[in-house]
Amino acid sequence: MTPKKPVRIGCYSAYWGDSPAAAIQLVKNEGANLDYLVADYLAEITMGILAARRKRRILSGKDKGIDYVPDFLSLVLKNILPDIAKNGTKVVTNAGALDPIGCKEAIEKLLKKLNLEKQIKVAAVLGDDVLENKETETLESFSQVHSFSPISSTEHGLDADPMPAKDEPILSLNAYLGSRGVADALAQGAHIVVTGRVVDSALVVGPLIHEYGWNENQPEYYDRMASASLAGHVIECGCQSTGGNFTDWRLAAESPYGGYANMGYPIVEFDANGEFVVTKPEKTGGLVSPATVAEQIVYEILDPALYLLPDVILDMRQIRVSKVGENRVLVQGAKGRAPTPWLKCSGIFLDGWKLSGELVIGGHEAKQKALAVGNAVVQRVENMLKDVGISPFRGTNVETLGGESLYGPHAKKDVSREIVLRLTAHHDDTKALNLFAREIMAVGTCMAPGITGSGSGRPKPVPNLVHFPCLLPKTEVKASVVVGNDSLQTVQWEKWDESQSFGSPSVVPLIPEASVSSTTKLVKTKLINLANGRSGDKGDVCNVGIIARDPRYYPYIKRSLTGPVVAEYMKHLCKGTVTRFELPGLFALNFVLTKSLGGGGLSSLTIDRQGKTFAQLILTGIDIEIPAELLPADQAKL
Repeated sequence: MTPKKPVRIGCYSAYWGDSPAAAIQLVKNEGANLDYLVADYLAEITMGILAARRKRRILSGKDKGIDYVPDFLSLVLKNILPDIAKNGTKVVTNAGALDPIGCKEAIEKLLKKLNLEKQIKVAAVLGDDVLENKETETLESFSQVHSFSPISSTEHGLDADPMPAKDEPILSLNAYLGSRGVADALAQGAHIVVTGRVVDSALVVGPLIHEYGWNENQPEYYDRMASASLAGHVIECGCQSTGGNFTDWRLAAESPYGGYANMGYPIVEFDANGEFVVTKPEKTGGLVSPATVAEQIVYEILDPALYLLPDVILDMRQIRVSKVGENRVLVQGAKGRAPTPWLKCSGIFLDGWKLSGELVIGGHEAKQKALAVGNAVVQRVENMLKDVGISPFRGTNVETLGGESLYGPHAKKDVSREIVLRLTAHHDDTKALNLFAREIMAVGTCMAPGITGSGSGRPKPVPNLVHFPCLLPKTEVKASVVVGNDSLQTVQWEKWDESQSFGSPSVVPLIPEASVSSTTKLVKTKLINLANGRSGDKGDVCNVGIIARDPRYYPYIKRSLTGPVVAEYMKHLCKGTVTRFELPGLFALNFVLTKSLGGGGLSSLTIDRQGKTFAQLILTGIDIEIPAELLPADQAKL
């Protein structure tokens, strides 16, 4: 039956490493009254680390280990089980990681220890590990496999990240499953559902399918699924929708009830009509505003007309956000259509070794000294490798942290008098990297003055893990669910669009860029004075979302902030293309920068492997022309 009140879902974790205190806040904070508590633990980097650890264990002869997220049990579930048993809150999480069944069994063991096994039933959703039961752990095991394009839903090779050779061994390959398995588990009476790799929003969409009984025969089914997916996208990164990573950071840091020290975690209240409100527990820090929610909406997206998910294609272009109360934001306007025939997969393969070491350099001309030392160390070791017959490095990177290295040619000349010199190298032989580590530590007495160690000691080589996205037909992926002691049941896929008509999304009204006459007096101001922004990664691709602070600014931002302008400004980091997309409902632009993260989060040699700083670089570095009368009175002094 359709609930009479909105379904309330809180999210306490954005990644493996988020504060475990957040779950206690959401469960025990007076007035939360949650129907569901969800948690996202898995990122591309996390899956790679877990896969490498599992491979090392197997090679050492150990068959059994912990391949799920143990912190979910020891730091979270153990502390909230009595409360969720009492108030009926259900828990959905992807903490199952590489072993959802193992995670389920560990939870059941904990429940038995607490005498709660008769009150709480646990389910696991599995099938994302598409290498399981394959004869060879290579792409040759699949009859069809496509690369994944960040800027085209039908031309899969367009600006796609490179994939391993067909016969090259891969450590892991996990499909992003949808929400149907979660919904099936809840329908069968599960109170706790653990999954492996699912699309992040599935943790929210699954409960809403279950609560509202949505099915494909309903006329507004895809719009409801799209809105539910958007709700999941907004809260899956925890505090990023309640003031975390917010451009106007002081509003969150200095907010009532403790600011950063007591950040409130997000709650969505999802109504039967498909609209939802974003909020947070009372008397917690941070803030929920149209700006904080809009920033999260544009985070880690590609084409906003085609946000591809296993169950639906979400169109974000007409989304609107509005304040409806203190720390309450209404989100409307999501549109949906039938999904594609493919599932996106996250793969990991091994490509040599890498090493990173750091030194602190202080005093006069600290940046210049650091660059001289860094380049000398690289050249010195290259000469040594040549002398002993070892091949050159496959890649090196010299960075001066504190010297605006991220800004490249746009760095200010007046820089800090203390610099962290970061040296990174990639090689197939650990002997070469160990030599590199020794020479990093040897410069204290033979090079520039003011050098001291970073305190971390001599660095060691680590495997260079490479992430790659790809697409598999849904017909090659079999998802299943097991609830309590019941037998394994197959999860049925939603109908998909065989015609690929999704490649041509509908046309929506756009807001034209400003038309400026010869008499218009224009002045320049930094973009940050006119817009908020947020950036994030998708493999070796970075997106930068820019949202106008005032609708009046938007036509002028469009006029000045073009794709070529961003490409020119970011060319020291972006080695691919820059594509601009529009979200007129939010008065926002989204820029997709390909080949911009040095290979992606696992393998990159750069300090910002996930593009988290890119929005800040653009906001503080690019000027916008705007009429003098529109210039904000309180513009930042940059």
